[in-house]
Amino acid sequence: MKKICFLIGDINHSGGTERVTTLIANNLIEKYKVHILSLSGGNDPFFEQNKAIINDRLFPEKVSMKKNFFQTIYKIRKYINNNKIDTLIVVDSISCVFSVPACVGLNIKHICWEHFNLKVNLGSSFRTLGRWMASKWCDKIVTLTNRDKSFWIKNFTLEKDNKVIAIANPSPYQLQDNQPNLENKTILCVGRLTYQKGFDLLIPAWAEIEKALDGWKIVIVGIGEDKDDLKQMAKNYNVESSVEFVGQQKNMSEFYNRASFFCMSSRFEGLPMVLLEARSYKLPIVSFDCDTGPAEVIEDGKDGFLAQVDNLHDFSQKILQMAKMDQNTFLDFVENSKGASNRFEIQNIIKLWIELLSQ
Repeated sequence: MKKICFLIGDINHSGGTERVTTLIANNLIEKYKVHILSLSGGNDPFFEQNKAIINDRLFPEKVSMKKNFFQTIYKIRKYINNNKIDTLIVVDSISCVFSVPACVGLNIKHICWEHFNLKVNLGSSFRTLGRWMASKWCDKIVTLTNRDKSFWIKNFTLEKDNKVIAIANPSPYQLQDNQPNLENKTILCVGRLTYQKGFDLLIPAWAEIEKALDGWKIVIVGIGEDKDDLKQMAKNYNVESSVEFVGQQKNMSEFYNRASFFCMSSRFEGLPMVLLEARSYKLPIVSFDCDTGPAEVIEDGKDGFLAQVDNLHDFSQKILQMAKMDQNTFLDFVENSKGASNRFEIQNIIKLWIELLSQ
């Protein structure tokens, strides 16, 4: 049985990257021996794993990767050799700065799995370097969207060697028995309370239309460093009574089931897991058309609306249009949303991964 290893920052974390890595790993376990190697932590995975998955780590606690640069490379190489790994899948291109030199001279398939989009490096020169190294020395690069695939091909002139493949994230949910209803008067938003997720754009956009949507509210699920600033912002815009911050939640079903539709205000994404989750509950979606992700999930005017990036007025008007929609049109959006969720079912996505790993 071939051995594959996912190299990740810390599988203990509760983010979308950790969730989708666990999901893919769980569904590959019947065909492969699966290792998950965390750079640090990795001793208490947040998401439930198949018991056959082997978890290991390079460092017990988070350390400076710059100070431990050469030691990290050495440890990855040693792990690959000791465990006779056949394929290394690097979760997030930033870690290719370690994996590329670690794999030099080894007979191993080396895959870079990009989870953001190429136009965003999150302020890390390491990520920029890792992407360049991946483009030169990895066997394959997996992007989450076709749009990001085109960014990689153009930026690194990879047209000829068929190196870049787009495989969407699977939805972590089966299609749910849920019937969204405008009478619930609830707009659901999910994400970390950080600059990336754009809740500081959502609040002023909501303030523009709140008075026209009597009894409606926005529910924001998530934690993050901007929590206090965002709560103050809601007060400043006089919308604190209609914007609820409910923190991090383990049981998301009750929130999806109570929502009328889903809203995403992100400045940038890879392929947002929250959109796939919303789809599995048949929720129509309103989102900014940021560089990668939303346009792959939402068919504008059919199962949701895409607003112009950074155009708060357009965003608020799309929210208003969804909330004021007549019942028959809304039910069409719900039905189309149900159909869209099928594209992201785990069975369809895992076939693409098995095909890639078999090459």
